[in-house]
Amino acid sequence: MASRRIVSSLIRSSLRPSPSRSSITASTSRLRASPSPSAYFLNRVTEYATAAAAAAPAPPPARKIPAADGKITDERTGKGSIGHICAIIGAVVDVRFEDGVPPILTALEVLEGNIRIVLEVAQHLGQGVVRTIAMEATEGVVRGWRVLNTGSPINVPVGRATLGRIMNVIGEPIDHKGEFKTEHYLPIHREAPAFVEQATEQQILVTGIKVVDLLAPYQRGGKIGLFGGAGVGKTVLIMELINNVAKAHGGFSVFAGVGERTREGNDLYREMIESGVIKLDDKQSESKCALVYGQMNEPPGSRARVGLTGLTVAEHFRDAEGQDVLLFIDNIFRFTQANSEVSALLGRIPSAVGYQPTLSTDLGDLQERITTTKKGSITSVQAIYVPADDLTDPAPATTFAHLDATTVLSRQISELGIYPAVDPLDSTSQVFTGAPGKYVDLKENIASFQGVLDGKYDALSEQAFYMVGGIEEVIAKAEKIAKENA
Repeated sequence: MASRRIVSSLIRSSLRPSPSRSSITASTSRLRASPSPSAYFLNRVTEYATAAAAAAPAPPPARKIPAADGKITDERTGKGSIGHICAIIGAVVDVRFEDGVPPILTALEVLEGNIRIVLEVAQHLGQGVVRTIAMEATEGVVRGWRVLNTGSPINVPVGRATLGRIMNVIGEPIDHKGEFKTEHYLPIHREAPAFVEQATEQQILVTGIKVVDLLAPYQRGGKIGLFGGAGVGKTVLIMELINNVAKAHGGFSVFAGVGERTREGNDLYREMIESGVIKLDDKQSESKCALVYGQMNEPPGSRARVGLTGLTVAEHFRDAEGQDVLLFIDNIFRFTQANSEVSALLGRIPSAVGYQPTLSTDLGDLQERITTTKKGSITSVQAIYVPADDLTDPAPATTFAHLDATTVLSRQISELGIYPAVDPLDSTSQVFTGAPGKYVDLKENIASFQGVLDGKYDALSEQAFYMVGGIEEVIAKAEKIAKENA
């Protein structure tokens, strides 16, 4: 029975039609057509990427760069072109221009909103995008707002119309006395005077402060630094200098408040009115001082540029009117601090103690413009905050190289109730006695020194050996002193 079943099953299987090759291929294709989950996901990603690439706009055509003919044209500066804000990160605003990308340091103006917001170009990011620093607070600014390329740096009013007035970093009046009635405007970014234009003669600037004039006098047309920690009297000393110099010399003064307290700026303004340095109403033209404020509540861009605004006002008095101008900056450390904030916002790698890598360059651009020329002079008195009373901090240490005289205010002296708390041992001045130098021959030098060792000149006063050349001058000076004392 078993063998019969096996034979019948073989016969039935041989009679069945075998599947054709086409049916096998169709079956195989149906198996391949049903993808796995991972293959399905990859297919969807590929389709989405292809569709996105097709919808992307074509890159803009390359702009023609004008030949370097040395002329500033609208095509080169992009003046009048309109951009749109594409990103806002605190005080940093990115603006996209389709054409006419503005150069570095160009001023841009936001055309929307209720207040005037000025931006200064700091970086070019490519694809028509520039990164700017705002001179005003950016609260309320929205992406997509239109921005105008002015084609030039920030311009501020200068001249006698600024005397007795207060302006901000962009030259707007902030004393509620109307617009400046002047036709003279200058950019805040300018080159320092050439070497051939600078004057080299030295004169002492009499301040009327005894400890300064006696031990560390100031040079007219020089740069003076008031070093000290918090609360040792830097601002008070500056206010005294402004009052004394305005009364004694009658020249013009410019005060730049850089990142300091608003209360101090208000007190200074009131005291100037009481002392007659600033006159109001019809006598405003008789004022002797212009004020430029960018206080500590301002954005870093404003505090980093307000010193340049004050310097520009002073430069006009020096160059256009031949005046001897006094420029007071309170506080130059805040200028460095504001530039450090701007550097961090722009993504630059910090340098020593967290300061910006361009510390020397930023400070040099300001200090080199403060100089005496053949037309006039700018004498600068700068209050310099010393962090933690450490004179080796990079900010005050970098400033030392630019100064002609330093007045160091000591906390130990101020604790004794001595004001101004000037430390005469740390204070320095390049204005010395005015005595000419002497050349002493080597043989004469050795012979006179041997005579001192042998006791030949013990009868001479020690005062006779001060500021002299050879031993003959010592003897002559000793005889002169003896006659005066007789």
